[in-house]
Amino acid sequence: MAEPRTETLAPPQVAPRARVQAMKEYHPPLGYRDLLRLDFNENTLACSPKVCEVLASISAGALTRYPEREPVEAIVAAHLGPSSVEQVALTNGVDEAIHVLFETFLEEGDELLLPVPTYTMYEVYASATDARIVAVQADDDLQFPFERLLAAITPRTKIIAIANPNSPSGSVATRAQLVEIANRAPHAVVLVDEAYFHFHGETVIDLIGIVPNLIVARTFSKAYGLAGLRIGLLAGPVELMRWVRRVLSPYSVNSLALACLPAALDDTAYLNWYVSEVLAARLDFEAALDKAGVRRWPSRANFILVDIGPQHAEFVRLMRASGVLVRDRSSDPGCDGRVRITIGTREQMSQAIPALSKAVAVLNITNSKGQAK
Repeated sequence: MAEPRTETLAPPQVAPRARVQAMKEYHPPLGYRDLLRLDFNENTLACSPKVCEVLASISAGALTRYPEREPVEAIVAAHLGPSSVEQVALTNGVDEAIHVLFETFLEEGDELLLPVPTYTMYEVYASATDARIVAVQADDDLQFPFERLLAAITPRTKIIAIANPNSPSGSVATRAQLVEIANRAPHAVVLVDEAYFHFHGETVIDLIGIVPNLIVARTFSKAYGLAGLRIGLLAGPVELMRWVRRVLSPYSVNSLALACLPAALDDTAYLNWYVSEVLAARLDFEAALDKAGVRRWPSRANFILVDIGPQHAEFVRLMRASGVLVRDRSSDPGCDGRVRITIGTREQMSQAIPALSKAVAVLNITNSKGQAK
């Protein structure tokens, strides 16, 4: 029997595009997460029981067929409000929605206008194109930098990406501000990412087709609890969505996700219960933060950003040691020393509060200032 070859092989001679080599890398801190998951803003409990029933009914034969998204897109359009199925495209999570949108519209010489801090993947996907990223920094209060954003619009602005509510801050832009931005930049796509819509309760999806350059993104990974199935959507005017569909893979949304989504949409009682739990728990947790003297930022989402200061990494470690996962956001622009904490149910947050109190006491955090104004 021949001995296996052990010599070192030469590295491949093929190099990726220069733009790919220069891309911003993103390494989510995943791994062992069988603790209280207050780190990724997911549904922290479970999806609708009706979704589980659908999963249990799927046959092996059903998995042999390519997925068909169009019938489910019609259901989604009717449920969420766009007037026609041509205005909606389901995607493999909202990440694919962002990626496809940027690939469709950004080219060399274009500018992506990005209020920061915000969702990291906007910059990651934009950096794969030849467009220039123009960051508009929020003040220390992390409120939406409306006037600064307006002033940054130029003839080269091609996309303006706005998470509403924003992550990691939880701040929001008003409907009037979003419409004004779209009016001031008719030559650009205004993407409003409403991933946390259910916890905010305000939307601009009803303006699809009325505001001609408005596109709305939604995800089913948060309130609906379908993060593992990877399903999101883009909704926009037919004239823009036809170009998005040209770039979008026809089979990127899997059959399981398509089968489960109608059940998730239909179970409004479960969705409303979960959202009400989170909103009540957010109030309780805000009170606990204030009692502990931990500075926080007002949030309209299912998370709260807090100021821990120089001991932020040790705070995250102590919380994990107490069985609670939280997310260090210190690397985000203007967020040094800040940690984001997802809000779960009231029962779950009653477990998180003692862990918070213990960590704050151990670290003797004294630089906190209460609620940020």
